[in-house]
Amino acid sequence: MIAHLRGKLIHKQPGQAIVEAAGVGYDVTISVPTFTALPALGSEAALHIHTQVREDQIALFGFLERDEKRLFERLITVTGVGPKLAITLLSGLSAERAVSAIRAQDHASLTRIPGVGKKLAERLVLELKDKLDDFTAAPAHPTVQGVHGPAVEDVLSALTNLGYQRPAAEKAIQLSVAKEAALAADFDGLFRASLKIIR
Repeated sequence: MIAHLRGKLIHKQPGQAIVEAAGVGYDVTISVPTFTALPALGSEAALHIHTQVREDQIALFGFLERDEKRLFERLITVTGVGPKLAITLLSGLSAERAVSAIRAQDHASLTRIPGVGKKLAERLVLELKDKLDDFTAAPAHPTVQGVHGPAVEDVLSALTNLGYQRPAAEKAIQLSVAKEAALAADFDGLFRASLKIIR
């Protein structure tokens, strides 16, 4: 089973990296935080790998940080959480923020992630809250000045994880919410609207 992969990074985009090792290109599914932390194309990259073997395919999920891989492996033990949803969750919340949300029974933060409904958020908290003692939780982050809403902080985190400067990300969020106040409570909508402005 592949547990670690080191080689030349020949392709990267949010959600995917291809690493060439010994003449073979490995297609690896990655989270947004891992994507933003990857080196330039052509550089050497090393990823902690979780290998999923099914009858019809072998899928690789890669993480720059060991803690992110460990949390991913805890998440997929929860009923209803497959590898793709776990990657989506770790793209919307950093590993530290996800741990904080689960420990604090913060269902609101978890349900902002596309694909995580109220029942699944409750299940994540119920099944994992006592199994994360070996993880460090995130300190509180300041939110965007003058803008309040359940999605604001997570969209700011996602944009900065993508490599955008914090002031530009804050401005895009402020303009998006000024146009449509309801977006402050809609992670997906606010993220898309802010991306249009920031680009």
